[in-house]
Amino acid sequence: MSATDGTPLLLAYAAVACTLLSGVVSLFALRRYPGFLHFGSFLFLFFSGAASIAAGGWTLLANLTVNDRLGFGLPWLAWHVRIDPLSGFFLVLLGTLLVAISLYGPSYTREFARGPAAQPLPPLGVFTALFVIGMQGLLIADDALLFMIFWELMSLSGYFLVVYQHQHAANRHAAFIYLLLAHVGALVILLSFGVLAAFGGGLTFDAMRAARLTPLWATIAFGCAFAGFGIKSGMVPLHVWLPDAHPVAPSHISALMSGAMIKMGIYGIVRLSYDLIGDVRWEWGVVVLIIGTASSVLGVLYALMQHDLKRLLAYHSIENIGIILMGLGLSMIFLGSGHRMLGTLGLVAALYHTLNHALFKGLLFLGAGSVLYRTHARDLDQMGGLIHRMPVTAFLFLIGCVAISALPPFNGFVSEWLTFQTALQAPALTNGLLRTMIPIAAALLALTGALAAACFVKAFGIAFLGKPRTRRVARAREVPAGMQGGMGLLALLCLLLGVLPTTVIEAMAPITQLLVHAALPSAAAQGWLWLTPISPTVASYSAPFVVAAIVVVFGLGYLFLKRGAVPARRAYAWDCGFGHLTQRMQYTSTAFSQPIRRVFAGVWKVDEHIDTLADAGPVPRVTSLHYSVHTHDWSWLWCYVPIGRMVLAAANRIGFIQTGNIHTYLKFSFVTLLAFLWIVS
Repeated sequence: MSATDGTPLLLAYAAVACTLLSGVVSLFALRRYPGFLHFGSFLFLFFSGAASIAAGGWTLLANLTVNDRLGFGLPWLAWHVRIDPLSGFFLVLLGTLLVAISLYGPSYTREFARGPAAQPLPPLGVFTALFVIGMQGLLIADDALLFMIFWELMSLSGYFLVVYQHQHAANRHAAFIYLLLAHVGALVILLSFGVLAAFGGGLTFDAMRAARLTPLWATIAFGCAFAGFGIKSGMVPLHVWLPDAHPVAPSHISALMSGAMIKMGIYGIVRLSYDLIGDVRWEWGVVVLIIGTASSVLGVLYALMQHDLKRLLAYHSIENIGIILMGLGLSMIFLGSGHRMLGTLGLVAALYHTLNHALFKGLLFLGAGSVLYRTHARDLDQMGGLIHRMPVTAFLFLIGCVAISALPPFNGFVSEWLTFQTALQAPALTNGLLRTMIPIAAALLALTGALAAACFVKAFGIAFLGKPRTRRVARAREVPAGMQGGMGLLALLCLLLGVLPTTVIEAMAPITQLLVHAALPSAAAQGWLWLTPISPTVASYSAPFVVAAIVVVFGLGYLFLKRGAVPARRAYAWDCGFGHLTQRMQYTSTAFSQPIRRVFAGVWKVDEHIDTLADAGPVPRVTSLHYSVHTHDWSWLWCYVPIGRMVLAAANRIGFIQTGNIHTYLKFSFVTLLAFLWIVS
């Protein structure tokens, strides 16, 4: 590669090197200058994020594909690396989150070194660096061996981040489930690579692209890849690790996990399906669409039942992964049916929502971390009134709530609108079953959007509005400027990507050209003011006009109210004659969700208890009531509990091998050796 053409790849190398330096600096902070070196580790993460954005943005905007070969592997199997528009897009996504957490992290992580449950900071920095290197490395890997090395590095370091606060049994259990499913997913991904390598004659991605697979083997390779990468993405029913792991990790790691790590699963699905296999079939799209629809609906319904703020956000990651998969499923259906332009629109919608979700979910997890930083509470029912104590955090968290609820003018609306526009083109298909199924999926996507809005009304209202429910919450104060800066950056990008969608879609054109050899020329045909994904006569959306209308309406309303305003008289709120209002009179998280729980009763396994205490007088009088409700995931009860029982039963059956007799062990070894010699010969 020449020095000019290879600059994006050199920037990617620089990003990996800066991340490695971040881990090294964190390691040395154990002995000398802990405060200075702790800050330095995040400074190198900032440089790494900036280099990732530069490398990915350069590759994407210039439509470059750069290859390189490194002699770090086995003597006969060097490492192959490559950066192209697809990997560049995901590098920009990852780099943006790295810049945000590098601003947020120095103040936030110091809290872990204080108090009776203090934890050392160097391990957190080291495993964060390894975690990021794993994601950066797999994005530029161009052979199966290097990809799996970095994939495992990402998974293993993620385990240590989840179990960082290991004194809690729930954290250890969540980390075990995460690691177990991560390795199951890795084994299935290896099977997919094995099929492609067998037909391509090599482990490099170029050899796999040249492979000529039969429809059966292509479907097997896709199925293994979809299942393996789907575990990492958290799609239903392979999602059970996600709502346990994300809440217990440090909040800036939760932002990286939800915003970037689960997107590596989406990257893997897109890379194998569209690039390495290439011949996308509509039957695959049907499976992806069904699973995506189920993930979006069930994810938001489970989120509605949560009162742990970070767990609620984790379930919304499942919902948004479902929306991304719906876009990919629609894309595969249209591409497999010969409608290349509509398939391109579905792919753009999926990738746009991938980027959008990284931004607003990173913002929301950082906002939840700010609340945890000041209140030491994750339970919504212990919060309240934080808008008065933490106004900046409340405002930025509200932007994330509006964005994830797909309300204009923020970015979540644009990508979900594009997904709807793709689904509305179902009449172009000749298959009657598909023409019926796609509108049903679109209707369920609309239901998902409505439920998501209700869920974040609950989350924001109970956490930030009303009266404080505990003394610690009542004494909370705003977080440091660095933490505000990390959240503010992501909030600003949520607005920009919502206001300038045509610019973003034009920048994504090299990705669709690479994968499906098509683009959306009509999207920006009317200029940057109007987004017309299909044609101006079909549908259009002008985000700048929406922003202008909002500003005008609110401005005129403010002037009107100010002109007719009278001096306000402050007094206690009307209390119906029952005395002053207290925090006990407010809606709880459980009470807010109860109507929806009644409507969708069969979705959860609900344990509901009412404990009554009464005095021991001749006429018992109730002195207190305690109500509790717990919802359980049917996926865990139906899928994983039976598998666990079968594994334990099988282990008990073969326990006779452990006799403690050396002669028995030698016999087993001898028989095994004979069997292997017979197979090899």
